[in-house]
Amino acid sequence: VQLVESGGGLVQAGGSLRLSCAASGIAFSMYRMGWYRQPPGKQRELVAEITPGGGSTKYADSVKGRFTISRDNIQRTVFLQMNSLQPEDTAVYFCKADRSPPYIYWGQGTQVTVSS
Repeated sequence: VQLVESGGGLVQAGGSLRLSCAASGIAFSMYRMGWYRQPPGKQRELVAEITPGGGSTKYADSVKGRFTISRDNIQRTVFLQMNSLQPEDTAVYFCKADRSPPYIYWGQGTQVTVSS
């Protein structure tokens, strides 16, 4: 199983980034997919998640209205569009796949740094 994130980088406050997570080795369309982040010195936290069919999403209050999670089950990829980025969004962003009974997989993470 591999979850490979990409799209991180350095951006100025107010800018945008689009993260991607490409999955292999799993029946992607059966998994809930999520984006988590871990700011420096802090615990990992949920950013957004999306149901297997893409019909339902959930966001942390801190990113509502700025971030959008989506998925392409044919490309086996989940995306996180991040707009109006702020310095407090600086973190390592991780992709997670999970389904019962449970099967849980994590990517290696991608760094997002927002300068003020």
